[in-house]
Amino acid sequence: MYNYRILWSHIKSSHKRLLVILLFLMLLTSLLEMLSVGAILPFIGVILNPEQIFVNKYLQPIISQLGFTSPNQIILPITIFFIIAILFAAVTRITLLYLQNFVSQKIGSELSIEVYKRTLYQDYLIHTSRNTSEVVSGIIQKTFMVSDQIILQILTLIGAVFIIIGLVSLLVFINIQVALILFLTIGGMYLLIMKLSIKQLEKNSIIIAKGNVSMIKILQEGLLGFREVLLNRAQSFYSKIFAQYDWPIRKAHASSAILSGLPKFIIEAIGMTLVAILAYLMTYQNDNPLGAIPVLAAFAIGAQRILPALQQVFSAYASIKSAKESFVDVIVLLEQPYPNYLNNDSSDKIIFSNKIELRNVSFKYPGQSTFVLEDINLVINKGDSVGFIGETGTGKSTLIDIIMGMLPPSSGFLLVDGKEINHDNRHLWWKLIASVPQNVNLFDTTVEENIAFGVLVEAIDHERVLKSANEAKVSNLIESWDKKYQALIGEHGVRISGGQRQRIGIARALYQNSEVLVLDEATSALDNKTEENVIQSINTSTVGITIIMIAHRVTTLKQCNKIFKLTNEVGVTELKYDDINK
Repeated sequence: MYNYRILWSHIKSSHKRLLVILLFLMLLTSLLEMLSVGAILPFIGVILNPEQIFVNKYLQPIISQLGFTSPNQIILPITIFFIIAILFAAVTRITLLYLQNFVSQKIGSELSIEVYKRTLYQDYLIHTSRNTSEVVSGIIQKTFMVSDQIILQILTLIGAVFIIIGLVSLLVFINIQVALILFLTIGGMYLLIMKLSIKQLEKNSIIIAKGNVSMIKILQEGLLGFREVLLNRAQSFYSKIFAQYDWPIRKAHASSAILSGLPKFIIEAIGMTLVAILAYLMTYQNDNPLGAIPVLAAFAIGAQRILPALQQVFSAYASIKSAKESFVDVIVLLEQPYPNYLNNDSSDKIIFSNKIELRNVSFKYPGQSTFVLEDINLVINKGDSVGFIGETGTGKSTLIDIIMGMLPPSSGFLLVDGKEINHDNRHLWWKLIASVPQNVNLFDTTVEENIAFGVLVEAIDHERVLKSANEAKVSNLIESWDKKYQALIGEHGVRISGGQRQRIGIARALYQNSEVLVLDEATSALDNKTEENVIQSINTSTVGITIIMIAHRVTTLKQCNKIFKLTNEVGVTELKYDDINK
């Protein structure tokens, strides 16, 4: 029940009101079902013996008021009333069906958006440590299962229970013995089947939840690494692994569907057989067989309505059990916390006019015993062009991430103009930083939208895009394309070279007009001449900007006024360019 309370807390108030309306509509539907089944008695009674209704002392005032003078005159009004009751009940059921599906999917959409939003706000360390396939599965597949196999099925179950209660109450009123025999026999069999199938349904739930994650993982690996797949002729390998996950999931779905639908055919046959036996006994024991016909008709139609409702209860229960593991996974994602700064005053800001300082900074990743960086002290002044060099594994990228506030120091401090950058204010520091990684992540949209990343199309400053592209020395290339800045990049930038991708990434960073520009081997795919031109252009066009870079080549650092070398033994040592190769 705890998980359902969490789910309820994440549903908007407007949709909670819709759910209350749905409950009222379910109650109305059950009352109309009672009315349509209950109307069978007087309707068949009138058809068989209109005289009996005509002389009824309770109905006489109404009959007189309507001006009926003979028993046959009441047959048509009773027939019309019966048809209207049935049609109205049908319209209500259709409306209920529409609202149940619409509301459940709308809530599912809310949950999916909320999970995605909360996931995007999580710490950098969390993003680097989690399985992307699991998150993608949670956002797309598992939230859909929650809306389709939890929320919708709960609504269906409640509606079916209302109908069962209403119809059983009516049949008890008509004939308590027959009603109890029918309900206890059929209901007891459903409970027995539920008990027998629960373990298999829970097992299927685990297979489906875990299998979906594995399927997405293998799809991502095969499709995103298609170049290696083609070169290594690994198509059969990935296809076989995919098949190993795909069939068990579909088998589990089939098993749950069979367990959900199988009782219907068994119970319907037993239920209608029971009605036939009871009809025979009532007719055989009754001195007036015709008098038993209305009661039998009411029970036959009542049983016909109760059986689908009972099946809906069982199917809903089976679906809920089948989606249990996915539901738990979605709840975990929904409980991801938002950062505190979302509630802070947006007017707050970090002022950078003097220096960035690392004071006694050490860092190790969670769960690891060894430090990547130990007791680092350095100062970067406003307007400096700073380069970092060092062998692989000395912690250059980790140090850059700490300077950007992406990783919190395990000990020590990151200070900007003497103000500590911590978990509560790092988002303000991020506003001043633009970063270009070695592997630039481009999106399957236009060049212009990739450069103006995070800006709505209608708000893009085209002149600023042109200026940034020119400074990144990529404008000539873009202008040579047929659609120029409206040309599509292709998914992950597959249609352009690594060097072109990096220059578009640099243009993206320059578009932001940030005070700090971080280049993490951002020119590694460029040839020496192009790299020199790009670095020179950046230095010329970003006067007053603080540039921090990790160099792929030593020559990249030629224009840096500060160079820091990282080693595992010494830590950080400040050098001059001419001293690097000494």
